[in-house]
Parts: sequence; C-alpha cells; structure tokens
Amino acid sequence: MDSRRSELPLGSSPAAAALQRELRRRLHLHLYDESGVTPAGVAIYSLADPREARVSRYVGQTAQPARRLMQHLRTARLWLPDEIPWWIEAPRLRPLYHWIRELHGQEGRLPVMVVHAWVATEHAQRAERNYIRVCLAQQLPLLNVAICQMSDVDAAATQ
Repeated sequence: MDSRRSELPLGSSPAAAALQRELRRRLHLHLYDESGVTPAGVAIYSLADPREARVSRYVGQTAQPARRLMQHLRTARLWLPDEIPWWIEAPRLRPLYHWIRELHGQEGRLPVMVVHAWVATEHAQRAERNYIRVCLAQQLPLLNVAICQMSDVDAAATQ
C-alpha cells in the first residue's frame, strides 16, 4: 500500500489536532491589515516570512483573510514529516507549500499575512495581478510568478 494514502487527515491524530489548536491560537499574531480602510469586499494580501514582513513571497485574494491563512497552513500539512508536498495537485503551487513547511521547520515560524487593500469583488483579480506586478517590479522573490505569467498570457489572448 502506498504510504502517502495512509496518512491521517488533520485532526485524526493527537499530534495533528494539537498542531491545529496551536495554529488557531497563534493565527491572529500573523494577520495584519495595513489597508487603512474598513474591511469590505475582497482583500488583496501577501504572505511573508515574519522576519521580513515587507518581502512578499506570495500574493493572493480572499474575502476572509483569517480563514484563508488557516487554509494555507492546513494545505501545507505541517504535521507530516519533512518531504516534498506531493499532495498539492497543481505543481505551480508546490513551491508555496514547500516554503511554508520550510519556514515552520525554522523554530515553528508561520508566515505573516499582510492585507494591502480591500477591493470590490469585480475588481479583485485585476487588483491581485497589479499587486503581483508591483512586487515583481521590486524584484521580490514571489512564489506565484508562474500564476502571474499565466495571467499575462490569458490577458494577451483576450485583447
């Protein structure tokens, strides 16, 4: 039997359940809203190493930042032994979850989520792409560069 298939889902083992409780307890310490506006619509956010919060590693969008941050942490499966994140179906996202696992391996660090702006739902995808481009112009080490490049191809095809 494939050992990958026998892994317990989060919450099925005492260690996984304890980690989930710890993540929930610490989550608010890793979520910052620098937008300066009342949250409404969709947040454009970045994930970063807490030691370098201004160095964005991933840019995304969500209507519920705390929930999305927890999704990122759960998807990284921090309770599993150190290995390549084989469970991520989209290969372009594996570097993100590898980075989160690597960060957690360094004294239990978790990424910080910084909300940069709140936008109307219909403008979220464009705002996310624009923020990715801003980060790339600053030569930040984004892990979702492939996603931006795919968006550029899609945009060129529709013009």
